[in-house]
Parts: sequence; C-alpha cells; structure tokens
Amino acid sequence: MAVPIPQPTGDVLFESFAAGPLQCNCSIIGDAITKKGVIVDPGGDIEKILAAVEQMDAQVEKILLTHGHMDHCAASDVLRQRLQIPIEGPEEGDRFWIDKLPEWCQMANFPHADAFEPDRWLKDGETVTVGEAQFQ
Repeated sequence: MAVPIPQPTGDVLFESFAAGPLQCNCSIIGDAITKKGVIVDPGGDIEKILAAVEQMDAQVEKILLTHGHMDHCAASDVLRQRLQIPIEGPEEGDRFWIDKLPEWCQMANFPHADAFEPDRWLKDGETVTVGEAQFQ
C-alpha cells in the first residue's frame, strides 16, 4: 500500500516537480515557520532536487518515501548519505522492491541504485513530523 503524498495546508512550503528517468513527482514540503523540510519520493535527478531545496531555502531534515518503486526511491540513499538525514517510509511490505533495487534499475535502464534500509519503516496511521508540521 502506497502512502499518499501529504498535501500542504496552512503555512507550508511546497514544491513538486518531475524527477528521474520516468519523470515522476518529487516533492519538497516544509514548515514555513521553521523552514524545516522533507524530500518526498526522490526517484532521481539529485542535483535538481538539491537546487529546489536551495531555492526554497529549506533545511531538509528527512526523506519520506510513499512506496518502494525505483522511480520514487532510487536517489534516496545517495541523498541520505550526502545530507546526513534519515529516510522514513515506506511501509515494510515494500522491502522486496527496495532489496531488489539494483536489479530493477538494471532491467529498466535506470542509473544504478543500491539497495538500502530506511531508518524507519512506516505503519498505517503513523505520524511524520517536519518542523512544526505533522502528516499522517
């Protein structure tokens, strides 16, 4: 089950754009008061993602994955290492997709991505906090 992308309400920073070889949506959502943010579904185009973060003037504190398909998570581990931030999500049922990430990328002619383990698997109904904002 994919976790829906949190929709912005109130005082939030929000940017959504196409990223990665399949041009799937990647979003940056932040708390406008604290300027803390989250990168949602980084499937590729790391430099484009980082440029969007810089343009928003957000301090990214985590990566949020809605599901484990390569077009939504292939850049996650590289970003985690580069920014020294945790990955939250997807649900543990998507472990199969993430464990097989190198094979899926090779079969689809995607840039290589290593398998990884999120810092926190999400369960239905759990809350993700970004700055002062909370998403369920």
